[in-house]
Formats: sequence, C-alpha cells, structure tokens
Amino acid sequence: MAIEMLFLHGAGGFHDDQPLAAALASELGAHFSIPELPDEDMSVAAWTSAIRPHVDELTASDVLVAHSFGASMLLALLSTMPTPPSRAFLLAMPNWGDNGWAVADYDFTGAEPTTALTLHHCEDDDVVPVSHVALNQRLLPSADVHRYELGGHQFDGCASLVAADIRAHS
Repeated sequence: MAIEMLFLHGAGGFHDDQPLAAALASELGAHFSIPELPDEDMSVAAWTSAIRPHVDELTASDVLVAHSFGASMLLALLSTMPTPPSRAFLLAMPNWGDNGWAVADYDFTGAEPTTALTLHHCEDDDVVPVSHVALNQRLLPSADVHRYELGGHQFDGCASLVAADIRAHS
C-alpha cells in the first residue's frame, strides 16, 4: 500500500512548492496531495478552516508536511484540535513573534500541540531566516530540529534528507 502525503504549501506557494512536494513524495514512494489554499484571504481563520478538512481525512499511516506560511497555519490549527494527528513535519516555518517577523495576527501563542513535531530549515534560506528555527524551537521545546547547510527556502537537494527523517518517524 502506497504512503499518502498531505503537503500544505506556503503563502502564494501552490505552484512554487509543487517541486518540493513532488521530490519528497518521490523519495518516500508516496502519493501526495497539495490543496490550493486561499491567497485572497491570508487570515489564520481562512487558512486553518481550509486546512482542517484535509487534516481530518488523514489516517495514522499518512504523512503530514507543511512548508513556510502553511507550517505556521498548521501549527495554529494543531494547537486547537482535540485529537490532532500524531506527527507533522514543518519546513522553513516563520516565527511571527517580536524577535521574528513581529506580526501579531500570526504569532503562535497557544499551547504546544500534542502532535510530535519536527522542524526542518536550511541555513541558506533567503526567505525565512534560519534564526526563526531557534525561535520556534523555544516555542516548541518538544520538537525535533534538523538544519541543513544548503537547500534554500525550497530545500533544493534536501528531499532525500527530509524523507529519511520522515521514514525514521513512520
């Protein structure tokens, strides 16, 4: 039976994130879905309500991956779910607190979700500075963290490394 992977793209990233989702799926031997999330309404409420039905459909063997803004919105959703998925992989997630991008509407202030989280970030990310991963690690002290020297915001050349971590936790 093939692995199913739900991939949540970043802001305006439905097309830009397709190669990353496809590379991860290929490395995992998985089928993937990447729902198009609402660029016209970037509110937490709009994104979490768009994400929720897809997350609710996941089974225990499915893989949940979110990139950039999508990772931030998934985190917001997970912290409110009574029975969230058991694991999620958050790639290049921005930090919206005072020491990050300081956007109060997106700042995560909820309780750390019960979902086991793994944060992945590339040192040379020119969109979300690598300093954000340390800020997010303080918010999510139970999370595993993986940093890669090269790969940029789209994890170019890192799909096998991220997939290896996903397989290790499956």
